Amino acid sequence: MRGYLSKAGAQTCARPTIMVSNGVLLLGWIFFLHIAGLYLFTGGFLLTRLSLPDTSFCSDGSCTLPPTHKRAVLLIIDALRFDFLSPHPPDPPSPYHHNVLTLPRELFETQPGHSLLFNAYADPPTTTLQRIKGITTGSLPTFVDIGNNFGGSSITEDSIMKQLKLANKSSAFMGDDTWMSVFPDSFEATFPFDSFNVEDLHTVDEGVIRHLFPLLEDGDKPFDFLVGHFLGVDHVGHRVGPDHPNMKAKLQQMNDVLRRVVKLLDEETLLVVLGDHGMDRSGDHGGDGDLETSASLWIYSKTRPLYDPAANIPSGLLQYKTFPGESIPHRSIQQIDILPTMSLLLGLPIPFNNLGTVIPELFAGRDRSPGNLLTRALEINMAQIKSFLDTYRSSPSGGELDDAWQGLQSAWTAAQTVSLSKDAQLIALSNYARVALSACRAMWAQFNPILMALGLMLLGIGLITAWVAYSNLSKQGLNSEEWLSFRLSLVLRGGAAGAVVGLGVSLAFQNYLPGMDSLDCILFAAPFYSSIPFLFSSSLNLSDITLKAFPILLVLHALSFLSNSFTFWEDRIVTFLLVTSIVPSFIAGFSAPTDRLRKRIIGFSILFAACIRLMSISTVCREEQGSYCHVTFYSSSSVPSPPVLVLALAIPTAIVVPLVLQQFLRVSRSDVGLAKTFIPVILLPSLAAGTFYWMLEWLESATTFGGDNAPLIRLARTWIARVAFVLPVLGGGMLWWTVPLCLDISVETEPGEKRQVTVIGFANAFGSPYILFWSIAFSLVFTSTQLTGQITLGLAAVALLAYLEVIDGVRDAKAMNRVLLSDKPSQLLDSNIMLSSPSVQFSDIVPIALLGLQTFYATGHQSVISSIQWKTAFLLTPTVTYPTSPMTVVLNSLGPFILVGLGVPLVALWNRAPLLVSGTPPEVGTAESKKEIAPDAQVRVESIVAALGMMIYYASLLFGTALSAAILRRHLMVWKVFAPRFMAGALELIFVDAAVLLGVGLGVDRIARRVGAMFSIRQKS
Repeated sequence: MRGYLSKAGAQTCARPTIMVSNGVLLLGWIFFLHIAGLYLFTGGFLLTRLSLPDTSFCSDGSCTLPPTHKRAVLLIIDALRFDFLSPHPPDPPSPYHHNVLTLPRELFETQPGHSLLFNAYADPPTTTLQRIKGITTGSLPTFVDIGNNFGGSSITEDSIMKQLKLANKSSAFMGDDTWMSVFPDSFEATFPFDSFNVEDLHTVDEGVIRHLFPLLEDGDKPFDFLVGHFLGVDHVGHRVGPDHPNMKAKLQQMNDVLRRVVKLLDEETLLVVLGDHGMDRSGDHGGDGDLETSASLWIYSKTRPLYDPAANIPSGLLQYKTFPGESIPHRSIQQIDILPTMSLLLGLPIPFNNLGTVIPELFAGRDRSPGNLLTRALEINMAQIKSFLDTYRSSPSGGELDDAWQGLQSAWTAAQTVSLSKDAQLIALSNYARVALSACRAMWAQFNPILMALGLMLLGIGLITAWVAYSNLSKQGLNSEEWLSFRLSLVLRGGAAGAVVGLGVSLAFQNYLPGMDSLDCILFAAPFYSSIPFLFSSSLNLSDITLKAFPILLVLHALSFLSNSFTFWEDRIVTFLLVTSIVPSFIAGFSAPTDRLRKRIIGFSILFAACIRLMSISTVCREEQGSYCHVTFYSSSSVPSPPVLVLALAIPTAIVVPLVLQQFLRVSRSDVGLAKTFIPVILLPSLAAGTFYWMLEWLESATTFGGDNAPLIRLARTWIARVAFVLPVLGGGMLWWTVPLCLDISVETEPGEKRQVTVIGFANAFGSPYILFWSIAFSLVFTSTQLTGQITLGLAAVALLAYLEVIDGVRDAKAMNRVLLSDKPSQLLDSNIMLSSPSVQFSDIVPIALLGLQTFYATGHQSVISSIQWKTAFLLTPTVTYPTSPMTVVLNSLGPFILVGLGVPLVALWNRAPLLVSGTPPEVGTAESKKEIAPDAQVRVESIVAALGMMIYYASLLFGTALSAAILRRHLMVWKVFAPRFMAGALELIFVDAAVLLGVGLGVDRIARRVGAMFSIRQKS
């Protein structure tokens, strides 16, 4: 392709570049609409519970019992799932975690009356900080509390630690430093260790051991309550999964530790060993699956009996549960039941906010009169719960109990009936506690319908506004600047007026807006009022709402979130929708006017579909998918290491992807200029370093080089990862910013000394530099992704490039057919007629939007908390470090959405050459012909249109997830399915919006300015 420079060389374009600035303002405003809607909706949907500041206290001993033990040792083995020490593990047992930690069940069998073993239900979210709060306060977490796991604040409500301090008892702690954030002033002796370095399997445990035994061996017993929190089992699970030799070694170590502890116990000390939560088959946790909520609890007293095995405890007080894979049910309790039990055994009042119930066995045999002592324990327990509920009822949040209050009163009245038999009275007392627990679980799933409705309204308005802007900008074409400038001024004035109205409403009607403050009112009114003048000053025909070629895909995708089954299987649905989305282009290829175009469109369509199908092979499974899903992302569901085939393909992938990119650029002769240096010097080495990091991580976790070399390998991995980040960000970024274009100038002197300037890479002058800009982000996401995910990312990159060629081929075919059917077929010889095309269609955006979701699932993720790949937090540093650790986790989890958000402008840029004539290209602008046109004008407008299309798609999905969460908020699976998918949808939209803003505001603008300056030519007179 040939072009000609003006005599002045790189001449400044006469048309101002305000279009991109206004376009970025438009995108930023729509982003603000989304954020405001999300803020309001989540404020009404994800409520937190009220913590009462009251403290249990009684000077006459009426709220406690005589202690059975003077001291207690509380040992938490993080993530100790129940089957790890179950007497009857699942069949077939795992040689790595079953029948390894055997001491608890041995003493349970050989010393009846001294040892009790329970399957303790840990309330979700099953994260350490929330479980520590539950164990020490007896309260329940809420779904949104999981966000506090990385920055817990001090516990101010009543707890066993506060009760110990009030009783002048001394406490010591060693282990997980999370305890220091929630109880900073509760221990006389503390030995905390970093809790987030999951790659360190031994430091915390060895530190606990080093400080634990000197305290136990001290004859003077300088403590009354000792807490030791081991982390090795949890870290092994996160690192290599439960089915690994490291897990067996760690459980053997814990077994040896417990033997030593038991040997050192005296008759005055109670031993409590528990897991704060379990772990799923891959070693992760956080959700509410059976494996995550099934935690171990072992209570042991060396010389003093805990209970009488012959005591006749009413069966209505005892619950049994079968662990997944087992055939024999085990004694089951709520994990929070340990708090009231331990408090009374130590002679302490039960903390005020507790909702747990005393474990009946521990009060049923001390004087061989189970009814009397157990009744007294339950009466104290129920009085404490009744006091808590009465106080909560009189608090500002008391209205949350309206629905359950009558049932609670009836249960309390039944528990106070004196005519009941002893067994019936015990059951009635226990039943009141369980009714209260159930009511509070429902209570803290309360919602603010007003905030939810306002949030949904803003999300809906944001969706409509984005579509109106998309439709009108598509029609206006090169005349969009004036249209957009006027309406943005209306938006600004409307927003200012809305802020004033919102503030006035909040001040005037504060008593009539429960749960809302001035900020909520302003955040609704300002974006709402800013949208009204924009919508009323714009045109929108009914035909515009049909979303052109693919309305059904988006509508079906958004509506699917109303079904929990469809939400479970979204990964499979996305694959189907994505392959379906390419079918119209594939069919259009058969009607292309030339054989070359037919082969090009059909061939690249097949390549795109093949990449998608190969990506779908990589899966991780949700618990709900059951036996219909098999994990392929890892070598097995319980061993989170890459499959053998992945190990063989990882390094070739890192090498081939840059070469494939170079080959695609070579087609348009765009592998020159910046590309000639960027691909071999920046992109290829950074991808190779990212792969090498994860290869070393696999070798280290497999102990291939032995444990002695682990520090050296860790150091090497850290610096390799840093090189993989620094090289594209600093080296590639600076190089791209300085010389972004992939062009080369060739000057030839023809006979007669006529000079001809040939611009090599002219046909893809915009797309080639932008794909290099995109590849900087790609390399960061690639490095942050594990080996299997790197292969699927490579396939996603090839699929994107293939799709761009399909779109370009269809665009050329439509242009040629349009000219051939016109009155002037000779226009085929006019290069600008062929280079210009109809504006970006919404159907062009759909496959790229779906590609983001496909890549998300194929890189080992699901819309559940437990699929977060925490080991990526240690990519750049050996320990959790802010902000790098959260950054790499975000890149790993949400990188696919960043990539599609950055990549969508390529629909407008790919294989689009600068316009080199005056006048308006066909079907783009108006009939005005005496107007100078900037070479970059068309791609600027269409980049904004493409960005809007991407925002529309993900905003539609978010609206679907928010609507499903709102409608089905009383569904049994709201916190298991709909709430996590809504939160995932919110994060997807936020990062897509941010990425398109960055892509258009930085990438497109920089390239367009440079190309525009290089090819500017004034209109001919």
